Amino acid sequence: MVKVLAISGYKPFEIGIFKKDDPSALFIKAALKKELMPMVEAGLEWVLISGQLGTELWAAEVVFDLQVEFPDLKLAIITPFLDQEASWNEANKEWYASILARADFIESVTKRGYEKPWQFRLKNQFFIEKSEGLLLLYDPETEGSPKYLYELAIEYQNKQSYQIQLITFYDLQMIVEEEQMKLSDFSGM
Repeated sequence: MVKVLAISGYKPFEIGIFKKDDPSALFIKAALKKELMPMVEAGLEWVLISGQLGTELWAAEVVFDLQVEFPDLKLAIITPFLDQEASWNEANKEWYASILARADFIESVTKRGYEKPWQFRLKNQFFIEKSEGLLLLYDPETEGSPKYLYELAIEYQNKQSYQIQLITFYDLQMIVEEEQMKLSDFSGM
């Protein structure tokens, strides 16, 4: 049973999403919830994210929704460096601030602003070592920023027990079809 789960995945622009409330985000959140629900029911206690735009902030919103039914579920945001949102647009800064305001724990791996890419590598290492599993929105056939975390997790898994769960584009397509079936069943009443 996983008690601490790291969640990450594509940034929105990597998958063609340019607004936080894009309809595609609803399907990503549904996929995250579908994977999280059995883990939460089995005793998942903490979800770790780094607060990146896209998958991670949508995951935070899913955690907040689940906290209504599972108030013991906690969200930790461990950023790679301080003020990671400094260059983001106003709408994204507001979204991020609203997530931070509801998080149960907030910290930075490096206690300074952005300097070099090593800070992201250090954050990935921290996430793998501090969690018992990884839920990653990533399709190995479509490279993007999650590749580095995925490769590190595979390397780590080869040495010890570590759970890796991918949500691929095929999984998302299945969610889209499930949601469309629900809508057509509902409208056919």
